[in-house]
Order: sequence, then C-alpha cells, then structure tokens
Amino acid sequence: MNLRQLRQFIALAETGNFHRAAERLYMAQPPLSVSIRKLEEELGSPLFERTSTGVELTDAGQAMLQDARRALFHADQCRQAVQDARDGEGGVIRLGIVGSATYALLPDLIPSLRQHYPKITMELTEATSVEILEGLVSRRFNVGLVRYPVTDPAGFELLPLDRDDFVLAVPEHSLLARHETIALSEAAHEPFIMYPQAKVPSLSTLAMMRCQFSGFVPRVAQEAMQVQTILSLVATGLGVGLVAGVARRVAPPGVKCLSLTDNPPGFHVGIALARLAGSTSRVVASFTEHVLRFADTSCAGIHPAPLTASNPSAHT
Repeated sequence: MNLRQLRQFIALAETGNFHRAAERLYMAQPPLSVSIRKLEEELGSPLFERTSTGVELTDAGQAMLQDARRALFHADQCRQAVQDARDGEGGVIRLGIVGSATYALLPDLIPSLRQHYPKITMELTEATSVEILEGLVSRRFNVGLVRYPVTDPAGFELLPLDRDDFVLAVPEHSLLARHETIALSEAAHEPFIMYPQAKVPSLSTLAMMRCQFSGFVPRVAQEAMQVQTILSLVATGLGVGLVAGVARRVAPPGVKCLSLTDNPPGFHVGIALARLAGSTSRVVASFTEHVLRFADTSCAGIHPAPLTASNPSAHT
C-alpha cells in the first residue's frame, strides 16, 4: 500500500464511480481498476461493492476511509515541512538565551517572529553565555543570544543586536542612592557583588575591567551568577553591583540603578546573536535576518560590526 493507492481509494470513495475518479486523478480507468484490485488483495478484504451505477464502500472500506485521509494529510504536512525548511520558512530553532534577554529583547522579538514566520518553532533554553557557546558546538543549540563582548569568540559569528552600558545598582537607602548619576570611582570603597569568573567569564572580566578603568580594584563581598540574584543581594544591603542598564526594568524594591558618568569611550555591553561560523541552515539564516532587521528598527538602530575570531575588538 502506498500514497498513490490511498489517493486513488479516496477519489473512488468520494466519487462512487471509476470513470469520475479516473478523471479526477488524470489517469485512465483500467489502470485505476487494476490498482484498486491490488490494494484489496493486499489488505485481504474488498473495499468496494460494484453496483450497476458505480461502487459503494464496504464496511471495511468505511473503516479505512478516515485513516486514509489522515495518512494523506500527514504525508502532505511532511512534504510541506520539508519544503518550508528548504526555503527557510519553517523548521525548529533551538535557541539558547541569557536571562537578561528576557527583560526587553525577547518579549518583542517573539511576537514579531511568529507574525513573519508562523511555521518556525522555537525551543528556548535559558543558560549562561558560556553554556550557550558550548551548546552551539555540541549542536544542542543552533543559535543563541549571549552577552557580548565574549572572552573567546573563536569559531563563532557574533552579531550585536543592541548596545548597553553598565549601571551601578545600590541599596535604595544608601548614601549613594541620593544621586541619579555617579562616577564609578566614587563607589571604590563599597563592597561589590561580582560575577564568578568560572561561570560567567565575559561579564566577570568586563565588570572587573570597568572598575579598573575607574582606577580601583573592587573589594568583592559576594559572587552571584544571575543579574536577578545580584539585584536581590543589593537590596539586602550586602553591597553594590554592576549590571547592564536594561536591568532597571526588573530591579526589585530597595534597589536604585545609577547611571555612570565616567564610562570609558567605546566601552559597552550588550546582547549578540551567536551561531557557529561558516555555513548554516536556511531556517537559522531566516531567523538571523529577521532578528537583525528587528534590532535595526527596535533597538535604536545600534548595530556594530559583526564580531568574529578575526575581529580584534571582539577580545575586549
């Protein structure tokens, strides 16, 4: 039994006449009769009763009709899925995301993607930037949203989607909270809640460099991997923390985020789309193109050059 025979069976069941079924199938009547007879022999039961005016389904034929239609439907779905994947219109995006991507970027990006590519399915997994890059190598992910710059971009293509600056999260009732802006050097005496180097090396390095640019090495009171954890610890009065400006959106009660006035020229943090360097699938290419267009229109048009292993600025 094959799909061609199922189509012939359904056409004959719906027309009740070999001649009309053959016309619908654009074939001659004798080959249709032979094919239906072979199908009945294979199944071991007659599917049609021949009458003077045509044919009628037997009980076995009635039992088969609904499943035959389902089989053809799913076969057509499989064919369409392959075509959509080939054309970049459908498929599965296994997307690794850093937690801060959920603050602003993803809530707007996902509805936009669904509108333009309704046949693309997204599987989202929250992870650190290191875990996402490792997942790209192991093929656990086929694309990721990571914090950039990263410490080791070799083998990856990194396409910045937005640009942000560190802000200083301070306890709401601290003396520092009297200000709206501050030079980071003015907080040199404060205990800092920093990112662990082993877990989030890029952010850890960037935060440490940012302090050094302002002339001091921070006194680390506690380490925390997630921005939300850092903000919660700041709220307890344990110390201050450097977080991306977008974290203002999720700062809990008891925390105030201060803009920094002594930012070094060209020193920024942000989110980048990451994928393996070299060839990629059509669905990943379509996803990438859409995300970059979205970033151009929704992220203030800030769109630096791609970061690759050959781009020295990627190592900063």
